[in-house]
Amino acid sequence: MTATVPPAPSENPIPDPAGRVELPPGAVLDDARFVNDDLLPVPLARRRWTTYNFTALWVGMAHNIPSWLLASGLVALGMDWKQAVFTIALANVIVLAPMLLTGHAGPKYGIPFPVLARASFGLRGANLPAMIRAAVACAWFGIQTWIGGQGIFVLLGKLFGGWAEASEVGGQPWTLWVCFVLFWALELAIIYRGMEALRRFENWAAPFVIVGALVLLVWVANKAGGLGPLLDQPSRLGWGADFWPVFFPSLMGMIAFWSTLSLNIPDFTRFGAGQRAQVWGQTLGLPTTMTLFALLSVFVTSGSQAVYGAAIWDPVELAAKTDNVFGLLFALITVLVATISVNIAANVVSPAYDLANLAPKFISFRTGALITGVVGVVIMPWKLTETPELYIFTWLGLVGGLLGTVAGILIADYWIVRRTRLDLTDLYTPGGRYWYTSGWNVHAVVAFLVGGVLAVGGSHSAPGKGPFPEDGLIPFLKPLADYGWAVGLAASLVVYVGLMAGTRRRV
Repeated sequence: MTATVPPAPSENPIPDPAGRVELPPGAVLDDARFVNDDLLPVPLARRRWTTYNFTALWVGMAHNIPSWLLASGLVALGMDWKQAVFTIALANVIVLAPMLLTGHAGPKYGIPFPVLARASFGLRGANLPAMIRAAVACAWFGIQTWIGGQGIFVLLGKLFGGWAEASEVGGQPWTLWVCFVLFWALELAIIYRGMEALRRFENWAAPFVIVGALVLLVWVANKAGGLGPLLDQPSRLGWGADFWPVFFPSLMGMIAFWSTLSLNIPDFTRFGAGQRAQVWGQTLGLPTTMTLFALLSVFVTSGSQAVYGAAIWDPVELAAKTDNVFGLLFALITVLVATISVNIAANVVSPAYDLANLAPKFISFRTGALITGVVGVVIMPWKLTETPELYIFTWLGLVGGLLGTVAGILIADYWIVRRTRLDLTDLYTPGGRYWYTSGWNVHAVVAFLVGGVLAVGGSHSAPGKGPFPEDGLIPFLKPLADYGWAVGLAASLVVYVGLMAGTRRRV
C-alpha cells in the first residue's frame, strides 16, 4: 500500500503555533510493511479533540462495573472504605504522570502508540510492546464484555423472569451466553465505524453514566433513610504491620488497572487540538473521576447494608432489587452505556492499531478490532475474575509489571534520549534512523528483558490462591513482586538510558 500525504495549501506553510508537526507536503510512504492509512500521522486539520473530549473519554471509561468493584475488592482484602478510596486515589494520581508523558507525542506528531514505539524499539521491534499491549487489551475486552453480559442477563432476568433457570451450556445458563454474544456484537458494531464515532459516543455517554450512578445513590439513600453502617466498619488490617503488605501490591494492582492506557494513550491524543487539551482533559478526567466513583460505590454499598442487611457491592445486583420496570430499564441502559464506553475505548482501539502495525498491508484498524473481539472470547474471561486474589494480585499485578517496563522505555526514549524530537518520515521508512539492526533496537529489548524479569520474576501466590509458586518464580526476586509496575518502569528506564548513552547513533 502506498500512502501519500496531500500537499499543504501553501508552498511555505506557517509553522504550527502549538508546536504540532505533520509529514512534509507531498511525502510518499510506499513500504506496505510499515504503513497504511490508519497508521499515518493525523493531519493537523483533523486534530480537533478538546479538553472536554478527553475529559468525557475518561469519565466514560472510568464509570464502569469493574471500576465500581475495585473498592469492593480492596474491602474484601481487609481494608476499610477510607483505605480503599485512598489506595485508588493515590494509584490514579501516580499513573497520570506516565499517561501525560506518553500522551505528549499524540498532539505533537499525530501518531499512534505502535508508531511511537518504533522510535525506541525499531520499526520491527515495535511489534514486541505492541503485541504485549494487544494481548492485554484482548483479555480486558473479554473481561469487560463478560461482566457487561452478566449485567444484561441479571436485569433482563428480573424483567422477564426464568432466565437464570434456563438449561446450562458450559456451566452457565444458555441465556447468559446469548447476552454475552449480543453485547459483544454491539460493541464491535460501534467501533467498526471508526474513531470519530467513538468520540461522539463518549461525549454523551459520560454525562449519562454519571446521572445513572447518582440516581442509584439517591434511590438507595432514600430507601435507607440515609447511608448505612458500612462507613463505620473498622479495617481488619489497621494501619500497622498488617496493612502495608496488602497496600503495596494493591496499589500496584490499581495502577495496573489503567497502566494499559499509559502506553497507548497516543492512540487518542493524536486527535488532540494541542497539549493543553490532552493535559487538562486527562488531569480533570482520570484521578478525580476514579476517586469520586470509588466514593460513590462505597456510599451506595453502605446504603445497601442498611436496606438489605448485607453489603451489595455489585451495582447490577443492587439495581435488580427494584421492582419498578422503568427503574430496571434505566439500569439496563446505564450498564450497556457504561460498559461499552470503557470497553471499546480502552480495549479495542489499542489492539486494532497494534495489529495493524503488525501487518499493515493486510490488517486495517477495523480488521484489528474484529480480531480483538475474537481473541477476547477465546481467552475465557470468566476465569480471570473468579477471586479478588486472582484478579488484583495475579492478573493486574502481572500486567502492571510488564506494561510498566514498556512505559519506562517509551518515556526514557522520547523525553530523555530524544527530548521530544522525532523524524516522522523515518518512523515509516526502513533504513532510517529508527531502523537500528534489521529493524530492532537491541538496547530496548535488553532494557525490556531486565525490567520485565525484575518486575514479574518474583510473582508469587498464596497456597491455593493463584498459579505461581508460594516462594515466587525466582525466589530472590519475591520482595520486588509487590512493586512490579514501579520496579519495571524504573529499571527499564535506567537501563535504556544507560545503554543508549553508550552509543553514537544519530537520534
